Amino acid sequence: MMTLYERFEQVVVIVLSAVIAVIVVTSLVQLIREVFMLLVLDAFNPLDHKMFQTVFGMIMTVLIAMEFKHSIVRVVMGQDSIVQVKTVVLIALIALSRKFVILDPETSPAKVAALSGAALALGIVYWLMRERDQRALDAERAAAAAQGDRHAP
Repeated sequence: MMTLYERFEQVVVIVLSAVIAVIVVTSLVQLIREVFMLLVLDAFNPLDHKMFQTVFGMIMTVLIAMEFKHSIVRVVMGQDSIVQVKTVVLIALIALSRKFVILDPETSPAKVAALSGAALALGIVYWLMRERDQRALDAERAAAAAQGDRHAP
């Protein structure tokens, strides 16, 4: 039985999931329309820095929204009780990667260094969390194997 608050959480997560799905679909339609118009107008040149930034910035925006939706769907399906910090760090890394893709070539070195430091810090946090999860999984497997050995004849 779910408590009233757990039901409330489920409703909020379902509504958020629907909103994000609408955003993803709308963004995808706009991306397809933009690329199609560029192809029709024969203006699409992937070697043009501005064109590359625009198209891949849009693609990465859709990917960020999809990853965010995926983390919310995991909550709805009961795999997680809340959105996991590891997922939020991953989304932040993707968003920073997008920022590097759309960065103007005239960006100051200080801004690039700050963004690089943020990416490095988030990468380290993500790696540490992954290592922690892997150690917990290994310990769980070892305990299960030890439990199986005790029951063996």
